[in-house]
Amino acid sequence: MKFPNFEYVKATSLDHLLDLLEAHGDDARILAGGQSLLASLSLRLSSPDKLLDINGLTELSGIERQGKSLEINALTRHVEVLNSPLVAEHIPLLSKTMPYIAHAAVRNRGTIGGSLSLADPSAELPAITTALDATFTLQSKAGSRTVKAREFFLGLFETARQENEVLTKVSIPVQNPKTDLSSFAEISRRKGDFAIAGLAATARIKKGLLNRTPRLTDISLTYFGVGEAPVIARKASELLSQDPSRIDAGVAALNDDLEPSGNLEATPEIKLHLCGVLLRRALADLNAQLAAT
Repeated sequence: MKFPNFEYVKATSLDHLLDLLEAHGDDARILAGGQSLLASLSLRLSSPDKLLDINGLTELSGIERQGKSLEINALTRHVEVLNSPLVAEHIPLLSKTMPYIAHAAVRNRGTIGGSLSLADPSAELPAITTALDATFTLQSKAGSRTVKAREFFLGLFETARQENEVLTKVSIPVQNPKTDLSSFAEISRRKGDFAIAGLAATARIKKGLLNRTPRLTDISLTYFGVGEAPVIARKASELLSQDPSRIDAGVAALNDDLEPSGNLEATPEIKLHLCGVLLRRALADLNAQLAAT
């Protein structure tokens, strides 16, 4: 199908973009990588009056270490995150996840800010940033504000971003390689497809006293593809943090934590079953990492 009619505007600076958003609000859409937006325009699922192209705003791209956090600017392409030595060193969970995001052609153009702002419940990055307790910086003419990832994703394609704001930066606490572990897994029909169900798991190493063997603690399980936003399986996480060996009980606790809805890919029952499979895989991976320390 053909795109609906709209006015194309190329933003020349961040201030220019903020002026445009202040003036046009929800009647405008921001064009970054365009991997989701262009498809929605073709299908007439989106009909903005103005399309605001931000690809020339180089100040919104790049990755750098700032104190105890790694800052990823919103216009940074997926492939840049995938190939970043800083991400590999300091945020290994994010590095593990990037190859699962769509296909190479999409990763070459898609941006981290675009994916997070879209808030597709089956996408990887909303769940990863939630699992890593990331902080988002939102900018408007009135100034900037920060929002935790766990408060940013409100529902199906719904976020805390206001219509006159743009997501400019993601700040992620760096992981301590001596104490912090992470695991990622998803199940999809084909590599590159949206996940039927996925899991981002984090844990810490609790050192044993005297000659006791170290064990996993502070386990946190963040699922995606099974709700309208990333879902933290709190009961299962708490149970496994107390005793990581109670894997069967952790899987059973998912019945209370998750209420997946069915779609063309799978019924709610199958999705719930797959979440248990993912939990077992994640715990096996985390234990293997623990044994290697």
